[in-house]
Order: sequence, then C-alpha cells, then structure tokens
Amino acid sequence: MSQLADESTRATSRDRAAESARAAHRTAPRGVLHGGGAVAVTGLGVVTPAGADEHSFWAGLCSGRSTARRCDELTGLPVDFACPVDSIDLDAAVGGRSVWRMARFVKLALVAARQAVADAGHDPARWDGGRVGVVLGVGVGGVSVLVDNARRLADDGPDAVSPLLVPMMIPNAAAGEVAIALGARGPSLAPVTACASGATAISVARDLLDSGQCDIVVAGGAESVLTPLVVTAFARMGALSTRSGDPASASRPFAADRDGFVMGEGAAMLVLEREKDATARGGHTRALLVGAGSSTDAYHPTAPEPDGRGARRAVEEALRQAGWTPGDVDHVNAHGTSTLLNDAMETALIGSLFPHAPTVTAPKGVVGHTLAAAGAIEAVATVLTLEHGLVPPIANLDSVTDAFELDCVVKEPRHQSVETAVSHSFGFGGHNVALAFRRA
Repeated sequence: MSQLADESTRATSRDRAAESARAAHRTAPRGVLHGGGAVAVTGLGVVTPAGADEHSFWAGLCSGRSTARRCDELTGLPVDFACPVDSIDLDAAVGGRSVWRMARFVKLALVAARQAVADAGHDPARWDGGRVGVVLGVGVGGVSVLVDNARRLADDGPDAVSPLLVPMMIPNAAAGEVAIALGARGPSLAPVTACASGATAISVARDLLDSGQCDIVVAGGAESVLTPLVVTAFARMGALSTRSGDPASASRPFAADRDGFVMGEGAAMLVLEREKDATARGGHTRALLVGAGSSTDAYHPTAPEPDGRGARRAVEEALRQAGWTPGDVDHVNAHGTSTLLNDAMETALIGSLFPHAPTVTAPKGVVGHTLAAAGAIEAVATVLTLEHGLVPPIANLDSVTDAFELDCVVKEPRHQSVETAVSHSFGFGGHNVALAFRRA
C-alpha cells in the first residue's frame, strides 16, 4: 500500500507540474515561445531562376537582372515567357530510384530541403525524427502531370492513365516526400494560401515550435506550374505582363508602367528551431524569426483590399509579437508582384505604416512570381539581407510614382546595417502574412 501511495503522490505531482506548465504557456504573451526565447533560422535552402543554391541565388538577386526569357513550351501563347529554373538537373540532384515518382515541384522542394538541413548541420540519420516536422506550402501541385494524363485518357483510354497520377499531383506530395527523405515523423503539413503559402508554412512552423510539438521544423514553399494551361489562365485574368518583345524588362515591381507579373518557379526551405535549442547543440543561428502575423481581407477572390487594411492587420500582428513599433523596422521585403492593384495597395500600406521610410526591395523583379514558393524565397532573401548588410535592388525600377514615396532600392545593391526586417506575402483569397526577422 505504501508503494501504491508513493506512486499516486508522484503521479499527482507530475500532473500538477504539467498543468502548471500548460497554464504558464497559455498565459505567456504571444510571441514568447514554449520554454522562452525566439525561433532561430539555422539552415537555408533555395532553388530559383536566379540560382539553385544560396550563393548563386544571392548573387543573382543582387545583380538586379531579371531572369525572364521566352520558353519553348509556351510558344504560340499570348504570353510566351517566364522565369524557369535552368541551372540544375533536378533528376540528378534528387538521385535514387524514387525520382521517377515525383512531379517537378516535389523535386524542387526536396533539393531545397536537403540544402537547408545540411546548412543547419543536422544529420537526419541521427536526429529524433518524431520531434521533426515538415511544413511545405504548395498552391497548385502537379498540374503538368494532371494535364498529361488527361490527354492520355482522351487519346488512348483509361489504361493509359498512370497509376501514380494521384500521388504525383496532390499538393501535399512535396511535404510527404520531404518527410520520407528526412525521416521526419512529426507533423507534416501542406498549407495552401495561394501566393502566401510559403510564408504561411513558416508561420505554422513557428507555432509547432511554440506549442512544443516539435524541436525542429523544415518549412517553406515550392511551386512549378509553367505549363501552357496555367500560364494561359493567368494571362486570361489579365494578371501577367504582356511585354513579349522584351521579357527581361517585364517584371517591374512598383514601376509606374507595370502591367502584370511574370510567372516563375522554385522552392525555398528554412530549418527552424527554438533559439535555446540551437545554441545548446552548437548550431549557427543565421537570423531570428520574432513575429508572424496573418489576416484575411474578406474582400474579393483575387483583388486585394485597396486601402491595405487587411494586410496592415497582418503586419501589425507580426510587429506586436516581435515587440516592435513600426519605427523599429529597418527594411521591408515587399510582396511586389508588378501588378497594378497589388503594388498600389502595398505602396499605400508601407507608406502609411512606415512613414520613416525603411528600405524596400522586391525579389520578383529578378525571379518572377513563384506563387506558393514566393514567401519562402523572400524569407530567405530577408535573412541574407540581415546577414550581409546588403539590400538587393528591384529590377527594372527607376523611381516610384504612386501616392507615397517609398525608399525602394534600385540599380545596385545598397549597403545598410539592417537589424530588423519584415517580409510581406499576399495571396488570392485575401490571405495576408507578414514575417518579422531580427539579425542574430
């Protein structure tokens, strides 16, 4: 009986301690992580039209030169140019027998994830996979595989349809394949918030660390939809630039004569850990994620709320979590799509919320609009700006002529000691995400 009583007492003590910890976590200020501290970015991986690794991507971004070119697969369409990933053999980079079952967006994600994990100094063969999560935003999925199999069905009948069509086309295939490759057995999620998906994934990853569900999360976004059907669909919406005579000048965020975005493809992944955990293992913290705000316009399926009120709510929440005032922000990595409506809204947002005129850049001038991957690619760019003290220029922009005078970096990179930065991401459906990063 004495032993049973002792066990009961110990169990009660454990229960009380656990409940006390849960209560403390519930009442802690938002933005304060489980166990205290911030989220460390310990690894980066990126595959983009400007480069298929961190160093070539950064050099391409800082060059301020667009990667847009005419694409053979788009010949004959009203818009026949895009920003493809040319500098890597994805099949060779992925390697192994499993490559045949992967759509292109999955391969992009897997290459970026491996880069990020290696950069963080982790060995997936040695980590506790049950404590590792994957959050990978994808907007569309394997649309090229779907289109190809639709043709096969029409031309040759049901037997011609691949039995792998479903696992190759579903948007969550990337998260699943990355988890398999890394032995990540924690939560594996695939948030879809259109062009904000990559940023949403990073925000969700932060929540997984905050809640204590994970100790490491590999998070980001991937997209590859440079197919005639999708490009034509965006063109029919009036979303794409029609500067077919000079594709390299077509993506021009915040320019007065902008006429639409240029389609791109790519992937970017970040390894995120609690700062105290990264420090304890001797990991290198490249930057700190100190705030992540989300909101919804609830205004229109594709157009942003013109005055930017919805987007502003997301940015203000990120600032609140970071413990910053707007005046604390040194730099803004803008969504900057080069469309009339988005850039006008974002100009109003930045000009009204940040009257002290922090520097502004917009990577889509160089890499095009990579849709679900954009927020993650731009998060990587923001981390690199913090690290290098260098703000990349916006391609094809001379000056801003909208209602507010923004301090857009143009022509060449600008040296600046950036301590704090915010990265904006907005998506069809009214999705808004803002990520706040601080230099480590």
